[in-house]
Amino acid sequence: MEREQPRVTLRNYFPSPYASAIAAARTCYSPRVRGPEEVNERQLEAIGTATYNGGHHTVFQHAHFEFGLEAISRHFVWNFLHSYPFYNSEQSSQRYVKLGEVRAYIPPLEGEALRIYKAQVERAWATYRELSGLLQADTRAILDELRHVTDHSTDRKRKRVARESEKKAIEVARYVIPVGAFTSMVHTISGITLHRLSRLMHSGDTPRETALVISRMVDCVREVDPDFFERIGDPPLQADEIPEFVQRGNGTADPAFKEEFDRRLEGRMSVLVSHDENAETTVADAYRLAMGYSRDQLGDDEALQRILDPALNPYRLDKLNLTFHSTLTRPLHHARYTFYKRISHTADSQEQRHRMVHGSRPMLLFTDSREPDYITPMLLQRNAEARAVYDDAMQEAWNAKNALLDLGVAREDALYLLPNATAIRFVESGDLLFLLHKWVMRTCFNAQEEIYQSAMEELDQVRAVHPRLLQRVGPPCVVRQGLIRPICTEGDHFCGVPVWLNFPDVERRI
Repeated sequence: MEREQPRVTLRNYFPSPYASAIAAARTCYSPRVRGPEEVNERQLEAIGTATYNGGHHTVFQHAHFEFGLEAISRHFVWNFLHSYPFYNSEQSSQRYVKLGEVRAYIPPLEGEALRIYKAQVERAWATYRELSGLLQADTRAILDELRHVTDHSTDRKRKRVARESEKKAIEVARYVIPVGAFTSMVHTISGITLHRLSRLMHSGDTPRETALVISRMVDCVREVDPDFFERIGDPPLQADEIPEFVQRGNGTADPAFKEEFDRRLEGRMSVLVSHDENAETTVADAYRLAMGYSRDQLGDDEALQRILDPALNPYRLDKLNLTFHSTLTRPLHHARYTFYKRISHTADSQEQRHRMVHGSRPMLLFTDSREPDYITPMLLQRNAEARAVYDDAMQEAWNAKNALLDLGVAREDALYLLPNATAIRFVESGDLLFLLHKWVMRTCFNAQEEIYQSAMEELDQVRAVHPRLLQRVGPPCVVRQGLIRPICTEGDHFCGVPVWLNFPDVERRI
């Protein structure tokens, strides 16, 4: 296991991004569209400074930059790169890509601290391999039944189910992998977003790694257009200027805050804590106003049915997800829900990709505890031998992290040893249109276990308060049933269970 530097490449970019931004600004005051070739030196200086200092930043949002990012930690991605909505990423998946080689972020440690750190990472990988083997018999038995594998099944089918069972096993085994494990991705952001990331590069849980990666992204842009950062922008805020660090200082978490939060959950992963009691009527009113109906012409029940019934609203069946663009479905924006949630670091790394369902996620620098605090997937709960190995691995991870802290290692560096299973507590809010998309995607049996379970809990609770807003809400097969074929959109990845027949009264086994 060797120390690696992050690799940042600029794969694609807009030509003349800074001059194009100034041309866009000029277009606002011109009877025609202005091009970057029409911008002179005086305009580059004066208009750029005026628009930037005046807060008119949309002109710098037209240019986008597509980066290749490699040898970056998943913890950095979770706490900084994916902690806000304005990006697009395609990331290597730990669910489907077997982690053969031990590769993880190594902080600038020396001596005993470095030995402890490396040993724990190596130990976590060894446990990952052990759990993958222990769980594969379980996953194979379940999938053989779901896929109807018999003595008469073809070799091709048997091999396909064997590959699938291996992936299901590593999906659970990955919970022991440290959050410092490396990942790679294609990552695209706008120019103004890169300016904001540069300004905040010393913030969050991973300031050293963040500053290194973001600086290299900025350098890539400087190489193709020096003006984009030399003519506008503010320098990065330093640690003593970051409000989170100023307000919290070096204080450690009061264990009581977790106990208080968990009591509110009452054993759930997600609990509804806030909603508008009149949401059904508000959504119906919004539909009537948008479509030109009076209440006498169209009652609430019919208005809501016209929005939510896919037989009446074919936008709900369209694979391009046109609901955000449609007058018919935008009224769903006016129903809003807030949840308290507790899921693992690895599950939340997927949950946060639903960018318009906003979560106030914790800084682990302030909320970490000395006692193990983690999530256990259901396959491990049913396998005593694997569960014992897993629980030991959790204790080992916290022991190693605590040992580093006791040696005086910065908490920022020690936290990279926390496992993917680490529990994350946060508050999440979203309006129904954005939640609807998440619930359709994540109540499918192919969704990650925790995200599936929390989505089902959210559906149950919202259905209890607003049943008319949850018409035909479930996985794609439930929405499509009787209206369009194929009923399942997953193709060869069909879960093997006719979920649409009994949803939501279904049992997920794997």
